[in-house]
Amino acid sequence: MKRFTTLALSLLLVLSLLAPAAMAKDKPKLVLATTTSTMDSGLLDFLVPIFEKENGCKVQIIAVGTGAAIRYGKDGNADIVMVHDPAAEEVVVKEGFFVERKYLMYNDFVIVGPAEDPAGIKGLASATEALKKIEASQATFVSRADQSGTHKKEQRLWEVAGVKPKGSWYLEAGAGMEAILRIANEKRAYSLTDRGTYLAHQKEYDLPILNEGDKELFNPYHIMLVAPAKYPFVNYSLAKKFSDFLTSERGQKLIAEYGVDKYGQPLFYPTSGK
Repeated sequence: MKRFTTLALSLLLVLSLLAPAAMAKDKPKLVLATTTSTMDSGLLDFLVPIFEKENGCKVQIIAVGTGAAIRYGKDGNADIVMVHDPAAEEVVVKEGFFVERKYLMYNDFVIVGPAEDPAGIKGLASATEALKKIEASQATFVSRADQSGTHKKEQRLWEVAGVKPKGSWYLEAGAGMEAILRIANEKRAYSLTDRGTYLAHQKEYDLPILNEGDKELFNPYHIMLVAPAKYPFVNYSLAKKFSDFLTSERGQKLIAEYGVDKYGQPLFYPTSGK
């Protein structure tokens, strides 16, 4: 009898340990492919648990460059994407891969670099003029070189500046934004970054903002649902709930509040239907 009781208790213990895992496995899952800035800034760590708790679901986040995030959705390997390359977004929507593209939030890009500012770009009103001076001085510049939204913006700025960056001064890292800031700090180099990621990690590096405010540095984010007509197996209903949550009055307020207490300013600004 004693042995039977011990076995019964052991079995109950095993079942109690397995139950939470089984319940988690049964939860509906949403696959979100997104740019690294929404993760590196901590925004999704703030928003996603709220949505998961209220909807009894699990959100799997794939944080990559915008180009890769769009590819995940285009291939049917995500249910929803959150990205920041309007030109590329418009193309894939027209191709029928995504539906219900919504303007979610915005911030801006800034050019950071060493305080000694060897290229002398501090205070310049134009981002392209700043890039021209960096190239002319052959000061080290670290590029994401990963087809992310930030990389696409950088490429467009170089194009407008009439410069084809190449040479030992131009480092193509092929990495996410947080890693790029670390490399730029180590190399005492310049780089283009979204303000959200920068603010979230600014205390880790000695990289002041040296160029900001140019309208060309505007950085809008959109959210798009993978088209169920293309991929019937996607979790369209949960993706729509997530999109509606983020673009609702409450979701926009949460976005507006994120970062204010810690950084003294929002990391992203809600569009509120703009």
